[in-house]
Amino acid sequence: MEFLCLSWALEKLHYFIDGSVFEFITDCNAIKSLLNMKTPKRHMLTWHIAIQEYTGNMIIVHKSGNIHNNAYGLSRWALPNTPDNPAYVPANAEPQIPIQGVNITALKLAYKTSIHASTGKTPAILEKGWNPKLPVDTLKKDLVDIHLTTSILKLFPDKVRYHSNQSMNDAFKYSKQKWDKIHTTPEFTVGDSILVSTLNFNNFKGPKKLEDFFAEPLIIKPLYGTNAVQV
Repeated sequence: MEFLCLSWALEKLHYFIDGSVFEFITDCNAIKSLLNMKTPKRHMLTWHIAIQEYTGNMIIVHKSGNIHNNAYGLSRWALPNTPDNPAYVPANAEPQIPIQGVNITALKLAYKTSIHASTGKTPAILEKGWNPKLPVDTLKKDLVDIHLTTSILKLFPDKVRYHSNQSMNDAFKYSKQKWDKIHTTPEFTVGDSILVSTLNFNNFKGPKKLEDFFAEPLIIKPLYGTNAVQV
């Protein structure tokens, strides 16, 4: 595989390295022995012939590589190769691709110029009043940038927020009025005798008229707020 890569690189870079001395750095120990084979095999003979013209100008430099790839991978820093990483290597950093380099502009153009089912018009028509034909058209400064209806559409969220707050306030006001009509603050004091209703604590299975709906009079000890006592 290393020998094939060498022959392929020499073939593709022929116009740049012809007539010059260059180095071929590899970590394959067998590359020199493969070049010095007396009787190469048939599938390697073509590669030998292609490499022979660079024999005088090519210098093979051996550089030790990773003997154990799994141990090499475990010894790498676990954090991503970013400037925040103490083992940050700028040469191995991923290139920063600007957002314009991705096909987001084409996707945005397709969305802006597609007719929406609810309005029957494209978003570009509603926002600008015209449909761009190319992504670069959205960057033109001499065209109309704001449609007449855009200012009206901008007020929709504010109106929705205002009416929703008003509806919630009216609902709270109605609930408070209903509570005030039904509930009254009891005039309890410490030492009073009261009857405790047991209607919500009894599971009636027989005749209800035989059950007592109130417990015996109990004396109030402390008060907790306006409607809670301890007996």
